[in-house]
Amino acid sequence: MCLAVPSRIIEINNNVATVDVDGVKREASLMLLDDAVIGDYVIVHAGFAISKVDETAAEQTLQDMRNMLAFADQQQPE
Repeated sequence: MCLAVPSRIIEINNNVATVDVDGVKREASLMLLDDAVIGDYVIVHAGFAISKVDETAAEQTLQDMRNMLAFADQQQPE
């Protein structure tokens, strides 16, 4: 199963982007996207940025994921 997490492009060198998700940084190829720029949110699969995501939708998705993780943490028995 694959989970699509919006990642923000923070740097581009040649055709490789450094993307960030809540402080976790990784590299992703931009070979499949013609118009990605620093600040864009993208979905990364198997090391390739495969699509751009609207900033508002990306931020909402990330916040929803944070909320789900916080809820799951609260459900853990001590």
